Amino acid sequence: MRCVVTGGAGFLGSHLCERLLAEGHDVVAIDNLITGAVDNIAHIRDPRFSFIHYDVTKFLYLAGPVDIVFHLASPASPVDYLEFPIQTLKVGSLGTHNALGLAKEKGAKVLFASTSEVYGDPAINPQPETYHGNVSTTGMRSCYDEAKRFGEAMVMAYHRQHGIDTRIIRIFNTYGPRMRLNDGRVVPNFICQALAGEPLTVYGNGGQTRSFTFVDDTIEGMWRLAVSNEVMPVNIGNPQERTILDFAKEIIALTDSGSSIEYRPLPTDNDPQQRRPDITRARELLGWEPQVPFEVGMPRTVANFRSRLGLQT
Repeated sequence: MRCVVTGGAGFLGSHLCERLLAEGHDVVAIDNLITGAVDNIAHIRDPRFSFIHYDVTKFLYLAGPVDIVFHLASPASPVDYLEFPIQTLKVGSLGTHNALGLAKEKGAKVLFASTSEVYGDPAINPQPETYHGNVSTTGMRSCYDEAKRFGEAMVMAYHRQHGIDTRIIRIFNTYGPRMRLNDGRVVPNFICQALAGEPLTVYGNGGQTRSFTFVDDTIEGMWRLAVSNEVMPVNIGNPQERTILDFAKEIIALTDSGSSIEYRPLPTDNDPQQRRPDITRARELLGWEPQVPFEVGMPRTVANFRSRLGLQT
């Protein structure tokens, strides 16, 4: 197949490009490099791979056939979408519209990368795909939440009205090599603080929970969904839940750091208090569940951070 990956120079996008090439496909990565980086794909020396520096919120055209469009383009961390709120809304709306338009013109399939953020600060735990969420349309995080919710609605409208073959993946917290050092999310924050011997900042009492999925597992789930026949959204994430405080302690131990834990007040409109996927549909429809345990994936991630920071392993 000839595959298009918007956001192809990002954390997830670059790993997806590698996987698609490994599957034997041609890959066109498109990225405006607001949050992506050429360094993420610089190692890919494959004649079947090409990169286009382009903003997908503008009209999107490619010569030649396209078999599937993976629409991953979007800022994905609070640091990014709070700095670029309008761009985040535009890529979720106009960018999704353009990706779907390209697919319609080429007769291609579309996979839309949605997020667990569509559930907002959930009132139920774990969150199944049937849960409609608890999202503020006016909060600081709404630019990302609503962009993804609108994107899902646009995907389903194109599927129903134009018969486009579509997929929606709801991705939960994913970590791994190539996460940006200043990403602003808890994994890079804690790893960088611990490696620098700085206090790990925990907001509130640290009782809020997250479920971490290693990037290889997320990409596997994305690929299985892409080649499935499932049109409705599917959660891809790790149902193993841990508190932020426990996670901080684990990172300190894993990095052999002398860091302490520093508690700070919980900001308003902060991260949801609970985040844990119900992956029943992923298990039943895709035969998918996480395979890389925290005890394997997190040391690999820390080693990658050490290398990029120029620290000895």
